Parts: sequence; C-alpha cells; structure tokens
Amino acid sequence: MAFFNFTTKNIVPYLIIFSGFSLTSSSFAQSQANPKADTSLHLEYLSEITLVGSGQQRDVMMLPEVVGTKINAGKKNSLVVMDQLNTVVANNSMRQILAKVPGIHIWESDGSGIQIGIANRGLSPNRSWEFNIRQNGADISADPYGYPEAYYNPPMQAIQRIQITRGAGALQYGPQFGGLINYVMRDGSNLQKPCHAESQQTIGSFGLLNTYVGLGGKTNKGHYYAFYDKRSADGFRKNSAYETETFYGSGTYNLGKKAHISIDYMRYNMLSQQPGGLTDLQFAQDIKQSFRSRNWFSTPWQTANIKLDYALSVRSRLQVQVFGMDATRHSIGNTASILVTDTINKATGQYNTRDLATDKYKNIGTEISYISHYVLFGKKQTLSTGIRYFKGQTQRYQKGVGSTGIDANFTTNLFPTALTFNTQNMAWFAEQVIRFSPRFILIPGLRAEQIHSTVSGRTGYNLVGQEIPVIATPQQRSFFLGGISAEYHLKNGFEIYANATQNYRPILFSDMQAAPGTEQIDANLKDANGYNNDLGFRGRKGQWLYFDASVFVLQYNNRIGRITQFDNQGKAITLKTNVGNSKSTGIEAVVDVDLVKKLRKNSRWGLPFFVSYAYTHARYGNYYITTKNNAGKYDSINLKGNSVENAPSNILRTGIGFQCASKNNPQRKFITQIQMSYVSETFSDANNTRPASSNGNTGLIPAYRIWDWNTTLSVSKSVNLKLSVNNLTNVHYFTRRSGGYPGPGLMPSDGRAILMSIGIAL
Repeated sequence: MAFFNFTTKNIVPYLIIFSGFSLTSSSFAQSQANPKADTSLHLEYLSEITLVGSGQQRDVMMLPEVVGTKINAGKKNSLVVMDQLNTVVANNSMRQILAKVPGIHIWESDGSGIQIGIANRGLSPNRSWEFNIRQNGADISADPYGYPEAYYNPPMQAIQRIQITRGAGALQYGPQFGGLINYVMRDGSNLQKPCHAESQQTIGSFGLLNTYVGLGGKTNKGHYYAFYDKRSADGFRKNSAYETETFYGSGTYNLGKKAHISIDYMRYNMLSQQPGGLTDLQFAQDIKQSFRSRNWFSTPWQTANIKLDYALSVRSRLQVQVFGMDATRHSIGNTASILVTDTINKATGQYNTRDLATDKYKNIGTEISYISHYVLFGKKQTLSTGIRYFKGQTQRYQKGVGSTGIDANFTTNLFPTALTFNTQNMAWFAEQVIRFSPRFILIPGLRAEQIHSTVSGRTGYNLVGQEIPVIATPQQRSFFLGGISAEYHLKNGFEIYANATQNYRPILFSDMQAAPGTEQIDANLKDANGYNNDLGFRGRKGQWLYFDASVFVLQYNNRIGRITQFDNQGKAITLKTNVGNSKSTGIEAVVDVDLVKKLRKNSRWGLPFFVSYAYTHARYGNYYITTKNNAGKYDSINLKGNSVENAPSNILRTGIGFQCASKNNPQRKFITQIQMSYVSETFSDANNTRPASSNGNTGLIPAYRIWDWNTTLSVSKSVNLKLSVNNLTNVHYFTRRSGGYPGPGLMPSDGRAILMSIGIAL
C-alpha cells in the first residue's frame, strides 16, 4: 500500500446519490457493431429507486453496470427488491430477506430485528460493523471510522431496495472489508398519482404488534413520501420486551428539467429489555429463561439529508449530498457473568446498583460525485469520480453508577469515564470504464484517504478525587487504495467478471485508549488492510433464470489485538498492537430458476426454486496472543492455522414454492414457499475452544438447520395478505456467544413464530 500526503483546504465535500445516467444497451450494441454508426452518446436517465428492478418479478438481481454516478460493472453485487419478497418483514428476518444473497452470515440473537448483525467471508457479524452501512447513500452507523456499529436499522416495510456490493466497493465507498449495504428508502418516485396511502398491519407470536402507515404522491413538480412505524412485543424469552417508533419524511422538488433537490429526515426511538445470556446447561433446561430482569437498552436516533442532482449536459451529471446524524446509545444493567445472580442485597433490602453507559454521536458529512460519458477511439467510455468530507464526534460516558431499580432509568450523577473521540476524514475516488470492444470492459480505480482521529478526557478518578487523563495517541494516516475490475460479455447475455481491490479497516476508538499503568498503545499501530478478489460468472434469462457463481479471496492484514509484555520493573503491561493476519477463500453461488416460466413464458403459474450456497475457508496466518499458564506466567502463542471465529464453513439456503395468478385478474396472485437455512458449526474464539466454558462465554457454536414457510395472497392491486411461520419445526439453537454486552453467555435464538399481516393501498 502506498502512502501520500495531500492538503485538505480546498477539498469540497460530496455524496453518493443512486440516480443518474445509464447507457442504453440497445444503442450501445448497435453503434459498436456498426463502426459507421453515429458515435454520439445515446443516454437515458436511470433512477435506481424508480426504474432499477421495476416491472421485475424477481426479488434479487444484479445491478446494472452504471447507476447514477456509480459504476457497478465487474463487482460482486446484489439488489434485493423488497416489494417482491414473499415474507412478513415486520421483524426484520434477515435470513429470509437476504436468503438469495449467498454467504451472508447472520447473528440471530435478537429476534426483534432491532440489532441486525450480518457479515460475509469469515468476518464478524457484530452489529454489521464489517459493512459500510448507509441509508439513501448516507452513513448511519455510529462512526464509520472509529465505531462502525449499526445500532439503527430502518423498518423493512419502508425500504424499496437493498443494494449490496462486496469488498470491491471499497474504492467508491471506503471501509469496510465486507463492502457496502445501502438501504434505499421509499420516496414516492414510483407512484403515479398525487396522493397515495398505504398501511401494513402485522400481528404475531410473543405479543408482536406492528403498525406501518405511509403517505406519498407524485406530480410534475416532484414527489414525496412519509411513513410512521410502531412495533412492540413481549419477546420470545422472559425479559425481552421491546418497542420501536420511527417517523420518516422525504420530498423531492424539480428545479427544472436539469435539476432537482431532495430532503429527508428520520427520527427513531427504541427501548428494549435485554434478557442476558445463558450457560449451556441453562440453555438445555429452558431456552426461554432469563436471569437478568433489570437490563435495558435504548437508542434515540436522528438523521437528515439534503441532495442536489444536476444534469450538466446530456453526457454528464453532478450530484451533491449533505448529511448529518444526532444519536444516543444508553445501556443499563448487570453485565457480570451469568453465574453471578442478580438478587436483592439483604443488607440494603434493594438490588445492587447497575452499570450505566451512554454514548452521544454527532456526525456531519458531504459527498460530491460526478459522472461523464464520452467517446474515445470511437467507443463510449465512462468516468466516475467524487470527493468526501466527514467529521464525527463521539462522547462516551462509562462506568456510571446506575439506579437500584428495575426500570429503564438512564440517569446518574457521575460517570467516572468520560471520553471524547473526534474523527475527520477526507477522501477522493475515481473509476474509469474502458470499453475495448462490445464485449470486454476494464475498470481501473483509485481511492485516496486521509483520516485524523483524537481522544481526550478521563478514564476515572484517583484516590484523592483527581481526574486520571486518558493515555492516547492521535492517529493521522494518509494512503491510497487501488483496484481493477473487468467484465466479458458472452453472446447469450451472460458475463464473466473479475476484480481485485484493496481494503482497509480504520483503527477503532477502543484501540486508541489505554488504562493508565496497565495498558499501552503501540506508537506504530496501523489500520487493518488487505484485499478482496473475485472471479465469477453470472447472468439472467427472462423471468425464469438468474444465477451468480464466483470464487473469492479475502486477505485481512494487521488485525489489531492485545499482547502482554513486561516493563523494566517486570510488571505485566497489555500492549494494543497489530497482532497478525487471516485469509478467507471460498465459493459464493446462487441460482434462482422457474422451469415452468422457461417452458411457458406467459404461464399463470410457476414452481420457483432457488439454492444459495457459500463455502468459506477462513484461517489465521501468523496471529499472536498472550495466555497465562498454570505457573502464573505469560506465554506468547501463535494461532497460525486456527479457524477464524464466527466463520462457518458452509452456509446453505434453499427454497421451493408454488405460485399462480388469476386468469381474469392478473393482480390476484397466490404464492407459497418453504425455505431451509443451514449453517455449519463455528468457533466462538480464536483459540478454537470446543468444550463450553462454565459461563457459556466460549465454546463451539453447533450447526443448525431452520425451516421457514411463507405465503402471500394478493387479493387485488390494493390488498394483500401474508403469513409467515419462522422456525417451523421449533428448533432450539443459538448463533452467538458473548463475553460482555448483551450477554454474557450464549444468546438463544427464537423458537417458532407465526406472523400475519394485511396490506392496504388507496
């Protein structure tokens, strides 16, 4: 990886808006097949929200080569079309929503769907922090450069599309190794009248109640959409009740034929009770039991975005977005080992005080992106480029003395630990589509990054009440990322694609602070870096076939960890440093087929069938940890060859269904489908511990197989009924072990749940 220095005074902030120009395939093929044809560009404005996926009967497909100001050619990607999903989505069941996106590993430890944890290629699913999580192209994680955990996720009824770009998206979007997940919200652009109202009402097991109401419309002046969503339930386990409330509004105004401006605002409130973890013995005795009744979690969240889209000419377009976030994270409870009971103190007649922690996030950013289509050597070429500015502040208050009560009380008079983390990021990227022939294209790209991170504040008080200042080293880094992608189009409409892209993962806030006297930070601490490589074959045929099969390599270098060293006095000191690397190789493949549609193109019925499979071989290279032996001394151990934790070797999801439409009314449709999900065993720690620890924190996570059944009846264009039975055979399983919040212990997944919904549009 090359390093560089650049000034930041004149860099203009920018954003990614997913609407823009697309080369029409018919005009492109015609001009390339006939060298004497007019080489002027025939362009068509392609809005992802309005057009991409519209009119399709498929719920998952690949993205077009160019959408908006972004280039997707040569990259492993998926587009999930939410309106085509045959499932009740009120509880954000990602194993069904992303069933046809191969290799997505999901932590199913939160049946409410509030905390979505997904990953791929042997990465950690912890709050999806190995993905760059966005909503309408804007960051929604706490801080993508220091604390990239996604505490907020939008309600799935409000989403129109989910765009997923694997690790090759790093050039356009920055961190992380997993790639990009962008939730494209409904905005009214696909509506055909000035006022459209819709409602989705859902009830389900464990006291689930969900109300979703949306209102939108479209005129020649623009379009708008707003929704209100409220969800509550008692939860599968004891002490797992929750409620969420989301309000969202967006509006787009046409400034003329060449430009439009959009604004959206989201306010989200969530309160959930955390039942804590279990030991393996407790899990076997009663999966629903809980030994924590006073643990609570809350995340008030606000986001706002302003976008400007301007057509400079028929060949080029400029897009600008300014976005901001103001959010809070509260947690209170007893997070000691599950072997420690949370009981009333006999001396005081009350429970003991609880641990309280609060984070406050304030982020603002700007992105400007530009795309241009032009003719060079008689062939149409495309350049996409952009710049970004981001500034974030996280105020972290920890070790607070919480109340002795059982309610969700997040107030305290004192936080011994009070830290402020500041992040500033400047970035520039460029990708160029080079068309050598009608079939072969090459896409080189480059990204320049500069990140500056600081920490200030206190880690506590000493015995005389003086503040103990945090020991921290400001981190300022500048570097390049490079990559290259390619596509070769075959005669039958299929294509071969390949890419090799560098990735990085910034130093986290937790890596920048040290406890005085016991910890040190390596002065040469580096961001994790590596690369993603893909080689695949994909395509589609009409409405009856879609497939995408590829092999991948993910190299993850400079993993950050802790090792123990000794100072001059022989005292053990924990050093935060780069401890090693890992490598993941494997296969990701999906095929979605309906042979009835192949044999009878206009058939009113079908037998859809899909298989989504991923094999991942994730192993550590040189990876050093420190352990204490029986003699009380520290040993350094190299875990080279160990499996990466939370990296199952096999993930298989497959389903078969039956669908039919009314002969006299094509809008009246019926579809039912059974789906199976299988995930092989995985380790919960880098030591690859198999026997479960007595507290349930470590040990093997067994393989599991889950069946889901989904049915949709579209009575008319305006009314639909849905029924989902999740975990049909009521399997007892778990996907995660936790050493701290929200456990500790193993985190059980939900048993059988029945959900029913009715949707009405006016």
